[in-house]
Amino acid sequence: MTIELKTAAEIELMREAGRVVARCLAAVQQASAPGVTLKELDTVAHDVMNDHGAKPAFLDYHPPFAPSPYPGVICASVNDAVVHAIPGSYRLVDGDLVSIDIGAFVDGWCGDAAVSYVVGDADPADLALIDTTTRALHAGIAAAKRGNTLGDIGAAVAGVARPKGYGMLADHGGHGIGRAMHEAPHVPNEGRRGKGMKLQPGLVLAIEPMLHRGGADDYRHDPDGWTLRTADGSRAAHVEHTIAITADGPRILTEP
Repeated sequence: MTIELKTAAEIELMREAGRVVARCLAAVQQASAPGVTLKELDTVAHDVMNDHGAKPAFLDYHPPFAPSPYPGVICASVNDAVVHAIPGSYRLVDGDLVSIDIGAFVDGWCGDAAVSYVVGDADPADLALIDTTTRALHAGIAAAKRGNTLGDIGAAVAGVARPKGYGMLADHGGHGIGRAMHEAPHVPNEGRRGKGMKLQPGLVLAIEPMLHRGGADDYRHDPDGWTLRTADGSRAAHVEHTIAITADGPRILTEP
């Protein structure tokens, strides 16, 4: 496993990609309303990228597990869809829980982030799920300090999620990121403190908790080969930031 540490100058370049991703996420959330299609949200994100000279990281991405290249600029997962859902003709309705994941390249460097929100009137249980997922993300970020380990990040994420009784998407987590969207190492959302690779300045990671209201961690694939849904049909939330390990602590690169 080859780990590429980034220089301070390279992290600044990644910050520019992160800003574009943040702008895309904000624009998509603002455009989300009952009656709007997921494909229309995809176009919103693509327009923001074009305005900032960025290239979509997801469009035409074809990892070994997928039957075909990914056809969208965003992943738009609704209700029981956890991640990787293709933006198509589905029209949002009041109360939908939406998770949007976006990646973009600027000058050859990638940013990757995700948000979850409810369209219109929200079920309090959905808001609680999103809140816990967000708190789990920030617990993971707080643990991403020089001298800590990948296990510390996973333990911090799970330490927020598990006591609330939420399930976590099995076999999925965050990843290294830089010149490619997915780089080593894998960043688990559950782990043992003090175990795993030690964190050092220059390491850039995408941390992304994926929680759902059911207690089990199982999931199923849609026929499209991309969309992952909770096995029990429970609603899911997914949040993510790209962060850099620095001598002064973790730095979020995908904030506005």
